[in-house]
Amino acid sequence: MSLVEPDDAGSRLEVRLASGDEEIRAAQALRYRVFYEEMGAKPTDAMAARHADFDDFDAVCDHLLVIDPAKGRGGAGVVGTYRLMRRAIGERFGRFYTAGEYDISKIVANGGQFMELGRSCVDTRYRNRSTMNLLWAGIASYVRENNVDMMFGCASLPGTDPEKLATQLSYLYHWHLAPDPIRPCALPHLHTDMNRVPKERIDPRRALAEMAPLVKGYLRLGGFVGDGAVIDHQFNTTDVCVMVKTELVTDKYIKHYDRTARDVLAG
Repeated sequence: MSLVEPDDAGSRLEVRLASGDEEIRAAQALRYRVFYEEMGAKPTDAMAARHADFDDFDAVCDHLLVIDPAKGRGGAGVVGTYRLMRRAIGERFGRFYTAGEYDISKIVANGGQFMELGRSCVDTRYRNRSTMNLLWAGIASYVRENNVDMMFGCASLPGTDPEKLATQLSYLYHWHLAPDPIRPCALPHLHTDMNRVPKERIDPRRALAEMAPLVKGYLRLGGFVGDGAVIDHQFNTTDVCVMVKTELVTDKYIKHYDRTARDVLAG
């Protein structure tokens, strides 16, 4: 049974894993609309021809979807997505997406039963608390079902000028740097220093208020960040590596949805 909840406009939304290629293609099309048409990312020729954001990871990852049945069946109703990859799947595949930007060897050595997550986006008409609650409830149930200890992935700040993001990057560095035993570090040729403003010159409440919503959400769950930001010119973003101990996610969202959350991915 899927988890269903009214959104802020009264629609009945549900969250579950994609059940086939059609729904995965719908998630890729949503990602293209958000990342490339709305946010100014630069597609490859193949992506532009298909109006879809895709890569090799899509074939091995699980795709968490928020669906509005009022829009249509299957892929027609996809309005939000998150891409999830458990440790065993990534190791069998031979690589993790984050490893293209960060040295994650400490996570691999000390992260236990972890998962990587990314490619999060929501259709502009559904960007509200209800949709995000459903995505996180889905992640909480996925974490619980797969006994995941920690999750990590690249999260983005808008723009590619680190000076314009100096306060946000420095706030993350001074207040939320991951403990050394699990701390990822941006690859040397991609590393952009995050320590750009002295700690005493930062108003932490204001810096948090200005933070990108997704990064702010991770921090509110007790998240950490790795050392170094990475400029991603294709996506027109500045990336940070974020990690969250998943008991914080499961406690928050499984308690919120009580018994129903246990059935999010059961059928």
